[in-house]
Amino acid sequence: MREDIINTFPEPTGFDRREFLVRSIFAAGTFAAAVMPIAAQTRIVTDSKGLIEGEVKIPVKDGEVPAYRAMPEKGKDFPVVVVVHEIFGVHEWIQDVCRRFAKLGYMAIAPALYARLGDVHSIKDAGELNRQIFSKIPDTESMADIDAAYTWAAKNKGSKKKISITGFCWGGRIVWMYAAHNPKLKAGAAWYGRVVPTDRSPVNEAQPKSPIDYAKEMKPPVIGFYGGLDKGITVDGVQRMQDELEKGKSGSEIIVFPNANHGFHADYRPSYNKQASDEAWEKLLAWFKKHGAK
Repeated sequence: MREDIINTFPEPTGFDRREFLVRSIFAAGTFAAAVMPIAAQTRIVTDSKGLIEGEVKIPVKDGEVPAYRAMPEKGKDFPVVVVVHEIFGVHEWIQDVCRRFAKLGYMAIAPALYARLGDVHSIKDAGELNRQIFSKIPDTESMADIDAAYTWAAKNKGSKKKISITGFCWGGRIVWMYAAHNPKLKAGAAWYGRVVPTDRSPVNEAQPKSPIDYAKEMKPPVIGFYGGLDKGITVDGVQRMQDELEKGKSGSEIIVFPNANHGFHADYRPSYNKQASDEAWEKLLAWFKKHGAK
């Protein structure tokens, strides 16, 4: 059951529409131009039978962030998982991941954290996407928007306590950062997200810290999934993160799949590795259950 809720909440007083360049996640197309062509032969498609799913608006201090939400058609007090998108936005694959969680009894929410900076679907180059949009999103803003997503969920049949987060690539970094931000988070799962600064993705004014800076003090348990063949997020950087995590008490851990590359869970991309993807997904579900997120 699709439920496109476009005007659920009243427009906040004094809201300048120009501050939010993205008003709907469905208006810009199914997939981002930067990931074309789609690997149709491996793509997994999850139906919406027995689900309520579609677009919602998350109230934040300066307006509304569009998001995709999927949850079971019947019931309430669902465990809530925030799904943080890659730099390609809240496209069909991210929505499909949300439906996969919903089929398992979760309320899954994927907020468009780039909403204030513009549409990401029409930009054809991934490097340009990072430079023009994602390197400019303040971490403080992302943390506040995710906080708002959990607040919205708690008012709309979601649990106030059973909260978890997962994310991919850029979103994988956000998972680590959010775990450092919110000690009440039950669990997180970070897929091939940057953990240390690199030449291609250095720290900057909007994003002045890296996950490794918070590893020792972090409290929520996060499981990280990384590819041994990933040339952008290298094994040595991941190992440095693991070493720092072991100095803390969160119980977080990182798993490296030796034969997998960056994006190995993304079944719509050539980098998809079914064996690593399936194994990591099962470990995620077990991790969330173990730590009380389900």
